[in-house]
Amino acid sequence: MNISQPGMSEHSDFCYESLNGSCPKFTYPTVKRIPLYIFFLTIIVLTMCGNLLVIISIAHFKQLHTPTNYLILSLAVTDFLLAVVIMPPSMVRTIETCWYLGDVICKIHTSTDVMLSNASILNLSFISIDRYYAVCQPLHYKTKITSFTIAIMILISWNLSFLIGFGTIFIKLNILVVEDLNYDNVHCFGGCFFFLSKTSAILASVLSFFIPGFVMLVIYKKIFHVAQKQARSIHSIACNNVNSENSKMEQKATKTLAIVLGVYLSCWTPFFLCNIIDPIINYSIPPALFDMLIWVCYLNSTCNPFVYSFFYSWFRKAFKMIIFGNIFQAHSSRTKLSTD
Repeated sequence: MNISQPGMSEHSDFCYESLNGSCPKFTYPTVKRIPLYIFFLTIIVLTMCGNLLVIISIAHFKQLHTPTNYLILSLAVTDFLLAVVIMPPSMVRTIETCWYLGDVICKIHTSTDVMLSNASILNLSFISIDRYYAVCQPLHYKTKITSFTIAIMILISWNLSFLIGFGTIFIKLNILVVEDLNYDNVHCFGGCFFFLSKTSAILASVLSFFIPGFVMLVIYKKIFHVAQKQARSIHSIACNNVNSENSKMEQKATKTLAIVLGVYLSCWTPFFLCNIIDPIINYSIPPALFDMLIWVCYLNSTCNPFVYSFFYSWFRKAFKMIIFGNIFQAHSSRTKLSTD
């Protein structure tokens, strides 16, 4: 994440007291540090357990083996990895205000963070395409959105995100033009910063977030327009009960996934706006604000499983069966989950 030079020089503590060029360290009193650790650990556990429930539900129950749910599974894996790999070191960095794991681990951590954020937006993009065919072109849905097509979508999401995340950091595309500025004004021992030049910040934010987000909003606007016409048709003419029920299910799934998109955009937009503004105003946004916005982004991964459980009765039933251990019973994978 793009965190500018820490503005904590007024404090006498440093991450490495014996080294020149050490990052300043802000030490929270114990009365604040313990509640902070409890708060962040709660977020991590909720994110981890919630997304694990989604992963097990889709993997175990055959009724949930649908193209849309495979994309949701990919998104849940992204959120789960964020909770397991990214959030714990970020929690320590946030509270201790120092990075003690070294430069190599910092690069891997930052690259993985960038990779997972890009994987999320790509998964959501492909989910919007899936919903477009399901609602707007239902007769072509099964021929266009096949298991092979979904596999290609998931492979593109992860491979492209990997190239963006690790390529940007390890090839140093983010500081290609301003490498000296990065090390002279940002780098210090005990810090883990993702510095972006003005050009890199604008390109990264526009290409990775704003353009895909805008395209998805346009697609969902088209979907809702068609869904409204279908709803009026269902009420105005006598339809086959099966087709009517399928149409209602597709519309409900579309609305739920649109809410997932809305939560994603709400959580990530403030960060990417600051990401663009910060280089323009000479990196003067306080690092504490960036850190807070990063955790708002992380909260998106916490929210998704609760959106599914709130709107999908079949996910709620699947979650209950997993929590109470009913999935270990014979033939539990063939359980008929509610479809309302």
